[in-house]
Amino acid sequence: MTKKKFDFRKKLFIKNRLVILNENTFEEIFSFRLTLMNVFVMFTLGGIFLILVTTFIIAFTPLREFIPGYSSSQLKRNATELAIKSDSLERVLKQNEAYLRGVQKVLKGELEYAKFNKDSILADVDEPSEVNMKATEEEIKLREEVAKMEKEQNGKTQNKKKSDKK
Repeated sequence: MTKKKFDFRKKLFIKNRLVILNENTFEEIFSFRLTLMNVFVMFTLGGIFLILVTTFIIAFTPLREFIPGYSSSQLKRNATELAIKSDSLERVLKQNEAYLRGVQKVLKGELEYAKFNKDSILADVDEPSEVNMKATEEEIKLREEVAKMEKEQNGKTQNKKKSDKK
């Protein structure tokens, strides 16, 4: 087995000659002196170079848009602008609906005109909806369990520190 390994290593560094000849005149066009190791290294470096060039071309040119999952930067920008516009349009629509409800109340006589003020109606629309922020019983139990676990871990680390000092 060691002889086979030695033979393979020896073959890697044996110099060979690659000659390109003109078939009609047998004139030598060019020749190279190569070893198997040189050929292997050149193909490996060439493959790595080809992979890097392809990666850079795809990553830094518009070709990346053809890869599934990548979208164009213009499309992302347009989507962001449209999202902002739709949010502002929703807000304006809510304000207009509130104003129209107020006008309808005035026309029906449910609200006096003197109390009707566009600014007060719009201020009512801008108020955030009330959210229940009180902790449920499950959350309180979970918090207590986590606090107990943290106390236990802190006690263990303090005991270790004390034993390390001794």
